Amino acid sequence: MMHSVPKTMTAVLLTAHGGLEKLVYSRDVPVPAPAAGEVLIRVTACGMNNTDVWVREGAYGTEDDPSAVSTWRRHGNTLTFPRIQGTDTVGHIVAVGEGVDRARIGERVMVDFSIYNRDDDSLADIDYMGHGRDGGYAEYMALPAENAHVVATDLTDIELATFCCAYLTGERMLERARLAAGETVLVTGASGGVGSAIIQLARARGAVPIAVAGPGKEAAMLDIGAQAVVTRGQGDLAEAVEAASGGRPIDVVADLVGGPLFNDLLKILRPEGRYTTAGAIAGPVVQLDLRTMYLKQLELHGSSQGSRADFRRLVRYIEEKKIRPLVGGVYPLSEFHRAQTDFMAKNFVGKLVVVPD
Repeated sequence: MMHSVPKTMTAVLLTAHGGLEKLVYSRDVPVPAPAAGEVLIRVTACGMNNTDVWVREGAYGTEDDPSAVSTWRRHGNTLTFPRIQGTDTVGHIVAVGEGVDRARIGERVMVDFSIYNRDDDSLADIDYMGHGRDGGYAEYMALPAENAHVVATDLTDIELATFCCAYLTGERMLERARLAAGETVLVTGASGGVGSAIIQLARARGAVPIAVAGPGKEAAMLDIGAQAVVTRGQGDLAEAVEAASGGRPIDVVADLVGGPLFNDLLKILRPEGRYTTAGAIAGPVVQLDLRTMYLKQLELHGSSQGSRADFRRLVRYIEEKKIRPLVGGVYPLSEFHRAQTDFMAKNFVGKLVVVPD
């Protein structure tokens, strides 16, 4: 069925670094035209992520000044204003650019939001849609055809929009840390989008996940596959983890929290254990006793986004029903400020999803 594409659309524009007032809901944003090799999708759902908030706030700092207002990329800023954010986009192809088969019109697709900038699997120059080009907090979005993937699943568009950024980030973390079947992984920030994804992705690998989560979220963590749950902020963390693991060594720590927990997490790791991080919601600047790292032969990995191969595994997990969506709430685009306020409060499990009005 052909879809009539209007000239303008509604979208949320990030106009500068700052507070929520820098997010402007507009009804007269020009609909992008797909360039050669691109498709245009009518967006049906887009998941929200911490990166949306941190980029809006300019909270990434610089290597010289951790408190500096700066965007996501350490080298070579690609963010210009106004920018339409939104990475976890699902939609239906309504038009194609030159060189793209018109038979693709009508496909429902999940967007691989990564801008790889290279032909190999290196992520050294990685960027993403919603930063280096416009993303999915809009009615329409243009993107390279190769990034629009049909997924063989009966999940709804809203459910499918919970996966991409969080699960791709989580899969890359576990891949870099080489988490293997039978190993035990401790997951901090486990009730969030990436944390809850890691619990399921660890199970898909045959590993044993132990969750660290806030009070009241224990049952939800067990429901999605955690072997045990440590309630954050209650007693000594190392003792609580040992009790929760039944004395099993912690092979990998997948940390999304950072801050004051960092040194405790390194102490919890077994000798030759691996630490991997893709977030620092409790504080990005930490103290590291190098003696702990070298005397225990530890590996420390920084990770962000994922490779094409990681994305293909994610799609396979979805199609094989090895992972499931966790929808924490759904908001219309016109209530974007409320959605991001609720997102920052973290009183939910899984992902918040924004849909067109």
